[in-house]
Amino acid sequence: MKRIFPYLTLCTCINSLATPSLPAEHLEVLAADPYWIALGHYETGKLGGWRSYVDDEKFFLADNGASDPAAELRATLDALYAPADLGDQHPQCTYPARTRWLRDQLRLTDLPHPACAEYRAWFADINPHSTVLVFPAAYLNSPSSMFGHTLLRIDQADVHENNTAMLSYALNFGAFIEGADNSILYAWKGLMGGYPGLFALVPYRDKLSEYSRLENRDLWEYRLNLTAEETGRMVEHVWELKQVRFDYYFFDENCSYRLLELLEIARPGIELTEEFPITAIPTDTVRAVKQAGLVQSIDYRPSREKELLARAEPLDHDEQQWVLRLADDTRLLDDPALLSLQAERRALIQDAAFRLVRYRSTGEQRTRENSVRSFELLQAISRNPPQPLDVDRPALPEEGHESRTWQLGAGSRDDRAFAEYGLRMAYHDLNDNLEGFPIGAQIEILQLKLRQYENNHWQLQRLDLATIRSLTPRSELLKPWSWQVAGGLERAPGEDDDERLVSHLNGGVGGSWQLGEEALGFAMATARIEHNEDFAPFIASAAGFDTGLLWHNALGSLTLEAAGNYFHNGEVRRRLSLNQQWEISRNLGLRFSAQREFSQLASPVNEVMLELKWYHY
Repeated sequence: MKRIFPYLTLCTCINSLATPSLPAEHLEVLAADPYWIALGHYETGKLGGWRSYVDDEKFFLADNGASDPAAELRATLDALYAPADLGDQHPQCTYPARTRWLRDQLRLTDLPHPACAEYRAWFADINPHSTVLVFPAAYLNSPSSMFGHTLLRIDQADVHENNTAMLSYALNFGAFIEGADNSILYAWKGLMGGYPGLFALVPYRDKLSEYSRLENRDLWEYRLNLTAEETGRMVEHVWELKQVRFDYYFFDENCSYRLLELLEIARPGIELTEEFPITAIPTDTVRAVKQAGLVQSIDYRPSREKELLARAEPLDHDEQQWVLRLADDTRLLDDPALLSLQAERRALIQDAAFRLVRYRSTGEQRTRENSVRSFELLQAISRNPPQPLDVDRPALPEEGHESRTWQLGAGSRDDRAFAEYGLRMAYHDLNDNLEGFPIGAQIEILQLKLRQYENNHWQLQRLDLATIRSLTPRSELLKPWSWQVAGGLERAPGEDDDERLVSHLNGGVGGSWQLGEEALGFAMATARIEHNEDFAPFIASAAGFDTGLLWHNALGSLTLEAAGNYFHNGEVRRRLSLNQQWEISRNLGLRFSAQREFSQLASPVNEVMLELKWYHY
């Protein structure tokens, strides 16, 4: 159903004499203007012509408007001359951005003047003046957030003078999900466009709570140098997109890509979306916005978890035990042993306990017990306030390496030399150049490796669909689980000392521990299922372990790892490996790898390789 009533066609016919006569050549030129293409969210079709990213027929006035910008422009121009008494249903009220642009381009001085009361009240309430690009950092425990997210904050004119950022609006594009899909179904539908994507304008304080509090994610705020006019131009187009559906895809047509389209509307002439023909990973889009000269300043908001850990960092073991006890029982505030501590140390303990109570209540219903506990801790803090909290700002996420990686290696497997060629679509592993990434986080999507042995023998070495690791260290106050999951095709030792290409899915869960400032130790129990031609059952299962050390050193990152799988059919595999990467530059790394594999089916095998990694989008 179109946005305008069926009788509008009759109305426009009655008023057709008022519509300017536009030569076909002029119409085609105007319809091909980049700004009109941006307003319709058109792209060049795979087989030529045009197609719109908008997957909602009510957005278009022409029957073929989704594939014909010229037809949509003509239909829009005709509709603008509809009688003004249509009120809020008038096309000028529904399409304010189109109206403004066509009026300016064609000098339309004779347009009707509908009141558009609903749109004007909405626009006045938002009162757009400036724009902030907000990047909630990556959060591995949520399939929709493991690459991070981007949204826009629309500020009013007095945001600095009156510190009113919490009263601003957040402009967000995201998947609309009805019901409660599990993580696997969510990931599949997100990859295949199974969810509709919608724009939404909501109070910024609500989004801030969702990302910084509920998911414990750091927030980066990039103030853009858009003028009030440019910000208003973007917001008026958002009105046109109200409840308009796009197909949502995790890797390309996602939150970040849609926001880049809006910025192109705000400032005509900048080209942002052309840089992302295949994937649009949030950190890459932030980098593109920065390189386009749109960023004016950058602010950092640490998550609740970061604030808690920063407050607890100077506390010794006994003091952190006091934090745990106070968070459970505030009656201990009057304990003589606590009161005997120096006021300065007691202040840090009380503040950390308050932050721990808030952290534990994240995502839970507010209870009277938690409210009373928080209030009593706040009273103690007010009587003995701590020093202001200072959280170190980490490296900017956009200063990390590019997301796509080309790999070229040379090595030997026992006495057989080989060359290895690889491509990874996204985006970071434990040994990659660390600047801009958290230590212990790994997300690899679609990695292909081909090997060329002597005598020109080629083979597919591995095809990883996804490999994800979250090695978050445990501490006195917080004890998160570490976990990993991986799936795809890989080579495994086979009979007659040959290698078999097997399909597999495996995962593990355990713990990680901080070993100094730049090292992590981890240990996990693992499970694996595998299809292997050497095994009698179609699917074989195994239990195992994966343990190791991750150390960020002066050269780069080093991992030492020992892993094993014990199959129910008697096969036993174990692997010892070492990887050291030299960080040559932000987007160039040199990695040395060595491993020894043991199998019941084959003799032990030694493999070494030197690999050049080029991080290139």
